[in-house]
Amino acid sequence: MSNIINRMQDTTPKFFKILRNIGVALAAVSAALLASPVALPTIVTDIASYLAVAGSVMGAVSQSAVLNEEE
Repeated sequence: MSNIINRMQDTTPKFFKILRNIGVALAAVSAALLASPVALPTIVTDIASYLAVAGSVMGAVSQSAVLNEEE
């Protein structure tokens, strides 16, 4: 468990920082669509829910990538 926490706090490479920010943006856009007070078509809400999952996974995986892994 402490290994996971250390990986999350370690330095992240630039490429994965960009991917993390894209993932957070996807999750934010999908949250805005899902929380919209206007009734949206079903396909839009389905796509927004898939984007939320994809953005969350992209952000978590990108954050766990480390610059220098020491064994």
